[in-house]
Amino acid sequence: DPTGTVFGHSAGPQSFKQVLHPARQQLWSTERDTGEYLPAPIEDVRHALLGVHGCDLAAIQTLVGVLNSEHPDQSFASRHSGLFIVAVGCTEPGELCFCASVGTGPAPGPGYDLALTERLDESGHWFAIEAASPAGEGLLARLNRRPVTDHERETISRAVTAAAGRMGRQLPLTDVRALLRDNRESPHWQQVAERCLTCGNCTMVCPTCFCTTTEDVTDLTGDHAERWQRWASCFELDFSYIHGGSVRTSGASRYRQWITHKLSSWTDQFGGTGCVGCGRCIAWCPPGIDIVAELHALAAEDG
Repeated sequence: DPTGTVFGHSAGPQSFKQVLHPARQQLWSTERDTGEYLPAPIEDVRHALLGVHGCDLAAIQTLVGVLNSEHPDQSFASRHSGLFIVAVGCTEPGELCFCASVGTGPAPGPGYDLALTERLDESGHWFAIEAASPAGEGLLARLNRRPVTDHERETISRAVTAAAGRMGRQLPLTDVRALLRDNRESPHWQQVAERCLTCGNCTMVCPTCFCTTTEDVTDLTGDHAERWQRWASCFELDFSYIHGGSVRTSGASRYRQWITHKLSSWTDQFGGTGCVGCGRCIAWCPPGIDIVAELHALAAEDG
């Protein structure tokens, strides 16, 4: 970072979803001669995630609520159970950030083992560290450290609080859930569709999108077969396919489905919003469609 800090930046281009919920993974395989079903082995590897911003920490907790709840995805559950998370208090939000609007940052919420807040000032380059789990406390005990002074505590509190006021985006001050629910037939969706490529970039980089599909493959002899799971997107034409055709054939209906699920009906399903305000969907959209700007436009039209 040009400022000389380690974590003086907003969330990176990719999220930690790819560690916990890989883009492609094998589910099972079988052999023609034996007919034996061989489930893919569960990865027995522990991961340590370093520099997890509040938005990404909230995204991990959101995925836990979806993939490790009543009917857990065993692959996700195994990866999550071995996590060690070092979160960071964000003091340098980016132009596309709006985590303060959705309550996921800039201070990290629950779910971390250690949390760092970095400062580079007249007293030097230092980190305030907080442990929030037995594993975190165990690692902290092995480090050379000293108690935070009252002045330092106030300094880091001010820095994180100030970051909330420097977000590049802010959701409209209205009931976004109701706004999307009550405007299903708005002509605004067609206006968005005229720019949307339905490429699915937004869903691929979103840290909470979890949809998948399956593919069956064989070797050239046809004696060995495998089933693989890969990420899917609600922007794909065949994502909503049922017998007789796809339910959502227009780009307008697919964009409406994505944003409505993310910020409205997700609450009905899982008890909270599906958006963590990281801004990646804006950054990676080829025509530059801005989820926050579209919500403001819809609210303005709604009156």
